[in-house]
Amino acid sequence: MSEAVVVCGLHAVDSAIESAPDKALTLWLNRRRRDKRILSIIDKAGRHGIAIEYVGRDELDERAEGQVHQGAVLLTHATGLRHEHDLPELLAAIDGTPLVLALDGVTDPHNLGACLRTACAAGAHVVIAPRDRAAGLNTTARKSASGAAEYLPFIQVTNLARTLKQLQDGGLWITGATMDGKNIYQSNLTGPQVIVMGGEGRGMRRLTREHCDQFVGIPVSGQAGSLNVSVAAGVLLYETIRQRAAAGQ
Repeated sequence: MSEAVVVCGLHAVDSAIESAPDKALTLWLNRRRRDKRILSIIDKAGRHGIAIEYVGRDELDERAEGQVHQGAVLLTHATGLRHEHDLPELLAAIDGTPLVLALDGVTDPHNLGACLRTACAAGAHVVIAPRDRAAGLNTTARKSASGAAEYLPFIQVTNLARTLKQLQDGGLWITGATMDGKNIYQSNLTGPQVIVMGGEGRGMRRLTREHCDQFVGIPVSGQAGSLNVSVAAGVLLYETIRQRAAAGQ
C-alpha cells in the first residue's frame, strides 16, 4: 500500500475524494463550518463511507502541518505519485500525441504544485522530475496543485538524463526551455514532446541540456527579466497545444 499523506484545502480534499475515495482514511472538518462547500464534501464522504471527525481549528492546524486548510484536512493513501518503472506503461496507454513535462530540479514545493496544476489543465500526460535535489509531492505541493496531484501522474526518476534518452529513443522530441533559446512562436512544438524546464535560478543541468533536441525561449519585455517556472511551463505547454491544433493533431 502507498504511504499515507495529508491533503489540505477544500478543492484539494474534494478532488482527492472524487478521484480515489477508496484510498481515503479519515476526514477532519471544522466543526463550526456548515457552508455549501463543506456540506458538499460531507455528502461525498458520506456516500463513500469515509470516516469524518469534526474538530476545532487548533486540531485542524496541527493536522495540516502548517498548511492552509480552509477547514478541511484529509488523511489518504498517496495518489498521483507513480514509480519510475510505470513510465513505459503510461506512455503506451496514451490515446493521442504524448505531452510530457520534465522538471529539472525544481526545489520549491509551491512551484512543483503550480506546475502540476498547469500541466493538468493543459492536458499533459505525465510530469517527471529527479528524485534527488528536487521537491517531492508533499503536503505543500499537493495543496498548491489544487487537486491536480490526484489526477496527473507524477514520477520521480533516479537519473533524469537517462530517462530523457529513453523517451528520445521512444520517439519523443526533447524541447528544453532556456533564456537564449529560439523564440517559441517561431519553433516547431508539434509531435510527441517532452517540455523540459530548469530549476529555479540555475536552469537545466549540463547533462539534461545534452539530451535536448532543441532549445526554445519565451520572449520577455519590460523589467521582469524572467518568468516563474510554473508560468513559463504554462506558456510552453499551451503554445504546444495551439500548434498541435493548427496542425490537426
